[in-house]
Amino acid sequence: MTSEFATNSPQQETQQQHRAVPSSSNLPLVEEDSASEEVRALFGKYRETFGRNDLPGIVLCFATHAPMLRGMLEIAEGLLFVDTHLTRRQKEMIATFVSVQNACPYCADSHSYLFRAEGGSTELLCALRKAETDSPQFTPAEQELLRLCSRVNGDSHSVRPADMERARKAGWNEAQIAEAVHITALFAAFNRIANAFGLSSPYPNGLEGQP
Repeated sequence: MTSEFATNSPQQETQQQHRAVPSSSNLPLVEEDSASEEVRALFGKYRETFGRNDLPGIVLCFATHAPMLRGMLEIAEGLLFVDTHLTRRQKEMIATFVSVQNACPYCADSHSYLFRAEGGSTELLCALRKAETDSPQFTPAEQELLRLCSRVNGDSHSVRPADMERARKAGWNEAQIAEAVHITALFAAFNRIANAFGLSSPYPNGLEGQP
C-alpha cells in the first residue's frame, strides 16, 4: 500500500493540498458511488484508521475485490505505517528505493513525500531517487540493507546466505532483515499494480528534494 495511508499532520497540509485527484490510464478505478456495500464499509474503515477523507489511487485499485482490500488495509495498519522491527523512516526509505528501481512514479513520489515527512533529508532523498546504494549519504548499515533489498527486488533467485550474513555484520538482526525482505516484496507487487492500472503521480508538480 502506498504512501497515502499515512495520517495527516499539520506539517503535511501544504503538500497534501496539492495532491492530485486519483486517475488511471489503463484500468478504471473503483468509484465509491458504485462500489459494493462491503467495499464502501472498508472505505469507511480506511478513513477512520488513517484519518483521511480522500481515497488514494492504490486503495481504489485494491477495491476491485473486497477481501483483498481488507487484507491490504490490515497490512498497512499492522506493518507498513507503524514502527515495528524497522522504523517508519527505514520502511519509507526501502519503499522509495524499490519504487524508483521499478520505475513506478505513483509509489516513488508517494513514498518520497513520506520519507521526508519521517525526517529523511533532501540529500538522502536525492540519493534514493537515483538508487545510489553507495552514496555517502547513507550509513554503512543502510547501504548494506539497500543492497540486499535491491537483490530481493531484481534478482531474488540469486539471494544466498552470504547476503544475509553481510546484512547481519552491518548491524541488522534477523527480524529486521526479514522485515526488509517483506517490505521489498510487498512494494514490488504494489509497484506492478500501480503501473499496470496506469496510476499517475499524486504530486504532478513535483516534490522538494527530487533530483
